[in-house]
Amino acid sequence: MIYLQVSQMLQVLENSLRKHLPESLKVYGTVFHMNQGNPFQVKALVDKWPDFNTIVIRPEEQDMTDDLDHYTNTYLIYSKDPNNCQKFLGSSEVINWKQHLQIQSTQSSLDKVIQSLGAINLGKVKHTQCFLYMIPETAKKLLPSMIDAKKIVQSSDKPKPLNQELFKFGSLDVTHAALVNSIWHFGGNEKSQKFIERCIHNFPSFCLMGPEGTPVSWSLMDHTGELRMGGTLPQFRGHSLIYHLALHQIQTLGNLGFPMYAHTDKTNFTIHRMAAILDYVHLPGNWNQWNFVPQ
Repeated sequence: MIYLQVSQMLQVLENSLRKHLPESLKVYGTVFHMNQGNPFQVKALVDKWPDFNTIVIRPEEQDMTDDLDHYTNTYLIYSKDPNNCQKFLGSSEVINWKQHLQIQSTQSSLDKVIQSLGAINLGKVKHTQCFLYMIPETAKKLLPSMIDAKKIVQSSDKPKPLNQELFKFGSLDVTHAALVNSIWHFGGNEKSQKFIERCIHNFPSFCLMGPEGTPVSWSLMDHTGELRMGGTLPQFRGHSLIYHLALHQIQTLGNLGFPMYAHTDKTNFTIHRMAAILDYVHLPGNWNQWNFVPQ
């Protein structure tokens, strides 16, 4: 195991991961932001250097003190050889299998190894898969071969214009974390709210303020740079707010040079329609999350 601490090594790693997109996307996005100041203070581990096979991004040990907090105890994995990375991922120095944890990757091919390690460590593994999208501006830069009529889903739908007298663009602060947490599909608890607070504190967030001057629609970024936790209060749905918010977010983050991508549940047809309107690129493969609970 090698801990990549030197900034030049992380830049080499970012360049290498870029060559393996889209399979390396979740790890690539994280390493990109590590090279922009590493706001979440995560670290990169590889099995060997410089010709690595497997990379794991994880928090520092001192940040993983709560054995039940799988939002903090999160690992991002990319492997060039998913069938032969079990020994590395099974090391206690790489992954602490005694904790509740989650693993995220854009490689469904890791499932066999993760399920095997879950069984070896006498725990239960829940695998969640979602559709994975890349914002067209990012795809043009990172995956230009995917920008063609066959790869982009076109839509003739026209969203409602934004009522700029009622709704104003703004950003979230940590006091809004409870509101985001209340309707986040993966949240709704104290530990998820803590994670949302960290996301708001460390990354740009976007919202539309309603008539009362409070957020009614929002979108955040997580520690991997993914656009996540978007939502609209039920009483304000039907106004195309998430569309206008996404457009504003994409333009702003695009000016910062951030790679932009997102996942959504396979049955979330509202977001699929919005993705079609905004010409999101539907990437091959899936967004994957494995939740592990030790017994």
